Amino acid sequence: MPLTPGTMAPSFSLPATDGQVVTLKQMRGRKIVLYLYPKDDTSGCTLEAQNFQALRQDFAAADTEIVGVSPDPVKSHDKFRAKYDLTFPLASDEAKTMLEAYGVWVEKSMYGRKYMGVERTTVLIDREGRIARVWPKVKVPGHAEEVLEAARALD
Repeated sequence: MPLTPGTMAPSFSLPATDGQVVTLKQMRGRKIVLYLYPKDDTSGCTLEAQNFQALRQDFAAADTEIVGVSPDPVKSHDKFRAKYDLTFPLASDEAKTMLEAYGVWVEKSMYGRKYMGVERTTVLIDREGRIARVWPKVKVPGHAEEVLEAARALD
């Protein structure tokens, strides 16, 4: 089911880096950028994480949390965060429950081979927990800046 702006974001509770548990409920009252990505330490995912990190202070000034989510285990996230000095949490959805609820765990195809994976997607959630905007099939260059502008405009 595609995510629709104005509807409540699907609730979640996921283990994350630094021994945290990230839940939608605990972030209520702040704006949230959920960026859902395929895999730690791959070129596109690394660039996306670095771009969000580079704008971290700008997002904080816009009262907006950044949370990355992928099916990688927390241990992988911890290494990825340390390697690239990321300061926002990365949550793990190994069961793919949240990724499925957000409609991003999909059949993909590469070189004619079909497999299940995460469709790179970003979701901006407002202070009340409603979906404000969705960016499906994200192309990384310029994306973090576009999300920042949308977060600044939201209030």
